[in-house]
Amino acid sequence: MALATFLSRIAGLVRDIVVARVFGAGFVSDAFFMAFTIPNLLRRFFGEGSLTAAFVPTFSEIHHAEGEERSQQFFRRCLTLLLMSMILVVILGIILSPWVVQVIAHGFAQVEGKLELTDMLNRVMFPYIGLVSLLAFFTGILNVRGHFFMPSLSPLFLNLVMVFSALCLGNFFDRPVFALAVGVVVGGVVQLVAQIPLLLRFGFGLRLDFGFMRDDAVRRVASLMLPGIAGVAIYQINLVVTRLLASFLPQGSVSYLYYGQRLFEFPQGIFVVSLAQAVLPMMSRQLAEGNRDGMNDSLRFALALISVFTLPAVVGLIVCAGPIYSLFFLGGEFDAVATRKTAEALVCYAPGLIFVGYSRIASQTFFALKDTRTPVLVSFWTLIVNIVSGFLLMLWLDHLGLALGLTISSLFNASALLLLLRPRVDAFMKRGIIMPLLKALVPVVVMAGVAVLLLQFGSRLTDGSRLINAFILIVTVGLSVFVYVAGCYCFQVNEVKRGIQLIRRRGKA
Repeated sequence: MALATFLSRIAGLVRDIVVARVFGAGFVSDAFFMAFTIPNLLRRFFGEGSLTAAFVPTFSEIHHAEGEERSQQFFRRCLTLLLMSMILVVILGIILSPWVVQVIAHGFAQVEGKLELTDMLNRVMFPYIGLVSLLAFFTGILNVRGHFFMPSLSPLFLNLVMVFSALCLGNFFDRPVFALAVGVVVGGVVQLVAQIPLLLRFGFGLRLDFGFMRDDAVRRVASLMLPGIAGVAIYQINLVVTRLLASFLPQGSVSYLYYGQRLFEFPQGIFVVSLAQAVLPMMSRQLAEGNRDGMNDSLRFALALISVFTLPAVVGLIVCAGPIYSLFFLGGEFDAVATRKTAEALVCYAPGLIFVGYSRIASQTFFALKDTRTPVLVSFWTLIVNIVSGFLLMLWLDHLGLALGLTISSLFNASALLLLLRPRVDAFMKRGIIMPLLKALVPVVVMAGVAVLLLQFGSRLTDGSRLINAFILIVTVGLSVFVYVAGCYCFQVNEVKRGIQLIRRRGKA
């Protein structure tokens, strides 16, 4: 999963570089990113978030307890209900688009034509919601059956189609940005179709079954989804609030936050999402088998891995933000001012990486326990924290205040979830979080010192010396990783050893 996700994230980075060079950070890019926020948010609501959280534990239980035939029937009925629901959501979304856009991008009304462009782009991209929700459903099936690679690789297809659309199809539209919007929908189709051969191989045909109304298991999934719609997608909800507030800031602020968030999501997608996606079916299977001790061990190990692998990523993002954006993004329509402001946004986002990791693992544990209500309670207060802190800091720091507000809300969300989870499972805070962080502290400080020293040899915010800057950045990242891993071995950070062993074992397999 990490390998497939890494390839997908590399393609995503290439996509963002292309979009930045072609469209820059301003009127058009602000409108596109705000329009893309809506399908991404609802993707979490109906797809990767609440649907996966509700469906995977139930499907895993049916598959192991009632056999193959019943699990296939359950799959067909859930597929039918989801397909009908998504058709309705897409139709309503296109019809209601002007009002939705006016709510989440209200500040764009200050610039003539910006709100209208956002609305048109949103209408074009809205079918992506249905496609990616079906993709998340298929991914849950394949994950339970032990297949992770192709579902994790699916974003690669989306990114490649979007890159092709931005570079090659712009001349076919009066406004080239619509080529990018069409690429989103076509990419969603390609993502979905790529999973179908695997489903057929496992015996899951795509026939519809309208017996879902009398299926208790389907009704149970629907009841679990309702509270999960708010709880699972809290981070995306916070992003929407952040971009709504950013729409009142100077032009380009939405783009700065988007590009900063995208690089922040690079390590998050490679490790945090991959681990969280693997943990849910594993914990659900252990609970279905009555192996409570195994589930507790899985939770502790997952939290420990988050601690020792995201801590250096946080430090690396902070130290390397400027050099990375200068090397990859600077040029074309993306100028030095946009480069600097985007790098500063990433620095403010970066500390939230470790908190998002803890939140994802804690949420998956609640879902494995078939509790989707607790994350809802936490998500409500997290949203309040984000709105208040983001608004107050925005008055002082503009878009950087919004990025810091999101980090503060991520800290609150992780803390609340872990504290509420603690009475439900065996003690995990010390062994899963505190001790791994303390042992990794010295190696990460040494790593940061090495990185800062090496980066002094490069030049920033200039178009020249790109090869030299690229060489210095590659050497810095490679040597920093080596220093950190070596330090973890010296200080007996066993989670790093076990993580590397797992990677080697998967590679040999």
